[in-house]
Amino acid sequence: MKGTRAQRLIGNAEGMDAVVIMNDGEPFLDSSFWYITEQPGGCFESCMAVVGPDGTLSVIVNPLEEESAKEGVGNVLVYHNKEERDNYLKEALKGCSKVGFNVHSATYSMVEYVKRTVEGIEVVNASDAIDNTVSIKDQKEIEATRKACRISSQVAKELPEMLTEGSSEKEIAARMDNRMRELGGTGNAFDTIAAFGANSSQCHHMPCDYRLRKGDTALFDFGTKYDRYCSDMTRTLFLGRPPEILERAYEVVREAQLAGIAEYRDGANANAADLAARKIIDETEFKGLFIHSFGHGIGMDVHQAISVSPRSPQILHEGNIVSAEPGIYIPGVGGIRIEDTVLVTKGGCEILTDFDHSLTVV
Repeated sequence: MKGTRAQRLIGNAEGMDAVVIMNDGEPFLDSSFWYITEQPGGCFESCMAVVGPDGTLSVIVNPLEEESAKEGVGNVLVYHNKEERDNYLKEALKGCSKVGFNVHSATYSMVEYVKRTVEGIEVVNASDAIDNTVSIKDQKEIEATRKACRISSQVAKELPEMLTEGSSEKEIAARMDNRMRELGGTGNAFDTIAAFGANSSQCHHMPCDYRLRKGDTALFDFGTKYDRYCSDMTRTLFLGRPPEILERAYEVVREAQLAGIAEYRDGANANAADLAARKIIDETEFKGLFIHSFGHGIGMDVHQAISVSPRSPQILHEGNIVSAEPGIYIPGVGGIRIEDTVLVTKGGCEILTDFDHSLTVV
């Protein structure tokens, strides 16, 4: 992969003279800031990164972040008052007319501030350019994701030992979160889902006080972060023999996941994996019960812009990291989902997560 991240971004920003990535206060923080500056930490509120037309990177920060900023890349410029910040911004955008912003995260007030400070600029939507850049991972990113996946995979392997009759969803979710931290994770990729019994038919169930019973499904969707990069996986187990319909559903989901993953490769249509998995499910008694897409992009955010859905127009590229997560959901009975984090390679793909995919009865 040629060039710095800043150089790749401006190369993707067709028709733009510069790209400004900015952080306002919580919750308006943009992971693209940490991506482009390669910062390992820091909060960086009221800071911005400016990518110039030649791929130079100016990182404008307040004194609170000076030390952290110097651990990353780019020309670090520390402002102590509004006048200094204004002047740094004017210099970084000198001669630029069309300036791109990440409309997914930039606040109105911050964009207006840039427009007032640097007169004559035209605001351009740079979100597609940012998405196209961050979606192709370099080796540093891939290795961080591998480490995150190793941590969550170990927790997935330990889940059968955690399942005991009478344990609540909240209790086991908390054990999982603690275990991921013990193994080196630096935070959750998202709120852990622990769904028992009929609750498992809800794709985004929030753990509650429901306690595990014999015959229940136990579905866990979870991930950790390592150096800001996410893992994402789902494992479905059973405490005692479940209803036969769920056993049948499990085997269909497992077959559908394999069919979808077989379509992951550089140059493939992103919708091919979804269509392959959906075909498997829709040819069974469970037609219509796969109610979400097969996958999505994963990076510093657990959901990035790659859509592995039946209508996706996107093309997969070597270096994409995506989920593979077919499911079947039967309201009032239970749900099955099997999910892995997958790296797209030139000739196929590499599954980064690892756990026993066979039907597991505890």
